[in-house]
Amino acid sequence: MTYLAPIDDIRFVLKHLAGLDRVLALPAWAELDPDTVDAVLEENARFVEGVMAPLNRVGDTQPAQWHDGKVTTSPGFREAYAQFRDGGWQGLQHPEDVGGQGLPKLVGAACVENLNAANLAFSLCPLLTDGVIEALLTAGSDEQKQRYLPSLVQGVWTGTMNLTEPQAGSDLAQVRTRAVPQGDGTYRVSGQKIYITWGEHDVADNIVHLVLARTPDAPAGVKGISLFIVPKFMVGDDGSLGQRNDVYCASIEHKLGIHGSPTAVLIFGDDKGEVGQGAIGYLVGEENRGLEYMFIMMNAARYAVGLQGVAVAERASQQAAAYAAERVQSRAIDSQNVADTIDRHPDVQRMLLTMRALTDGARAMAYVAAAMYDHAHEGATPDAQARQRAQYEYMVPIVKGFSTEMSLEVTSLGVQVHGGMGFIEETGAAQYYRDARILPIYEGTTAIQANDLVGRKTLRDGGAVARGFIAGMRETVSELAAGDAGLQAIGRRLAEAADDYEAVVAWLLEHARENARGVYAGSVPYLMLAGLAHSGWQMARAALASQTESTTFAQGKRTVAQFHAAHLLPRTRALRVAIVEGSEAVRWPVA
Repeated sequence: MTYLAPIDDIRFVLKHLAGLDRVLALPAWAELDPDTVDAVLEENARFVEGVMAPLNRVGDTQPAQWHDGKVTTSPGFREAYAQFRDGGWQGLQHPEDVGGQGLPKLVGAACVENLNAANLAFSLCPLLTDGVIEALLTAGSDEQKQRYLPSLVQGVWTGTMNLTEPQAGSDLAQVRTRAVPQGDGTYRVSGQKIYITWGEHDVADNIVHLVLARTPDAPAGVKGISLFIVPKFMVGDDGSLGQRNDVYCASIEHKLGIHGSPTAVLIFGDDKGEVGQGAIGYLVGEENRGLEYMFIMMNAARYAVGLQGVAVAERASQQAAAYAAERVQSRAIDSQNVADTIDRHPDVQRMLLTMRALTDGARAMAYVAAAMYDHAHEGATPDAQARQRAQYEYMVPIVKGFSTEMSLEVTSLGVQVHGGMGFIEETGAAQYYRDARILPIYEGTTAIQANDLVGRKTLRDGGAVARGFIAGMRETVSELAAGDAGLQAIGRRLAEAADDYEAVVAWLLEHARENARGVYAGSVPYLMLAGLAHSGWQMARAALASQTESTTFAQGKRTVAQFHAAHLLPRTRALRVAIVEGSEAVRWPVA
């Protein structure tokens, strides 16, 4: 099925919900105008629709192949990457002084979503490179920035993050990879890393690995982790490539989905390269601060994975709607025809609206968060920047956790809409379901995001940011109350969701000290409640923005907003009950 970038909805969210005009009014983008942004979106749509989307199925059926340490990517990927690189897409939102285009994160978010929707497996490569760029911009030395950033930003080289080891999944305190100082400013890195996305491939000239490792005298636990640059090929002072470093791809994983993305097992220091006796690495920042630096990369990646959830949900929703409009099966309950297309049947309509409401709500929530990021970095005053930064950081685990979890519901419904044909690989519906399944796992599971939301983002500030958002929801409720009956109905559901949100925040704060286990037993339900409330809030704002328009698009936005309020926002009440009253029931084993 052909993918079409949802440009109309993106424009609507940028203008009416995320405040593109306010972002463009910031000094950093004073010379950027809405017409230029629109031209970028149109060109992005042409690229992803014409180049990337046709390769999505190819990557699934003809995955990357490993042979003797080398990885050959899916047919067409190498050529597509060259077009991605030459189009300047890698540097879209990175600073101009390192070769990027310096566009706002808000604009970049839209383009990244479209790339992910067109080809999720391919998009993982630039996603990781973005993270490396962010980490080096923040923690790299001037020499490291000069040596690595231009080629990374231009897409000539790609980047990876190397955290996980066989004995250390999410528990990075168990990392064993060693980095021994050589006395000349370099380190010899040895160890094994697993699940390294795009850790070996043939689409770019070099791969810049960022690797977590321990120096010999490092303290135990996460406090003893340092971060190192370990390039696949050594880089000369003039930027030229030299010897192959002692980094070897031992295998690539055979996965449930994202087959076109090579997930590598990397061995550092196994005398497989031209540089032997340990891979040569370069310390980023200071020793024993590696996890702090890696979190820069991880936060960028976590937000981006949230966009992946939106993207694959969009792709599945488009295909399900197109199939339902063509598939003739049985007579609709209110029809006199012998048979109707299945999109006439009420339950199929319910499923299609659920898919659309979850997707649209998550997109709006993610884009609004991106605007917070832009204001946090370029705001008028330090206080304004600090406030926006706290709000953005609060939203990251929600964008990541909620958007990826909802993508599972949406892609599963997409299979259901197809009926038996959804279970057949040739229709493509199953690929979205399989591809989406990794999203709530990598870059921190949903539980990790939820624990972060509870501990660092809610308890630490006494619920201040959360309550600020709830106050904003109540302001929107007041606006809805002044509207027509449909808007008022949306307002009542949003008010109830805000009540549930507020009650849960109060319960967490009250019980965190004496019942920490119970609080964290409800962490994922809390994240999902927050996601529903925030996405429902944005859908309510969309209904308000659409009330004076009579276009088909505006009417559709309002219909989806009404459905979200009536069918999805009531879930917050069940989640509230589970969190506040159900913590003692979370016990295992049961006997």
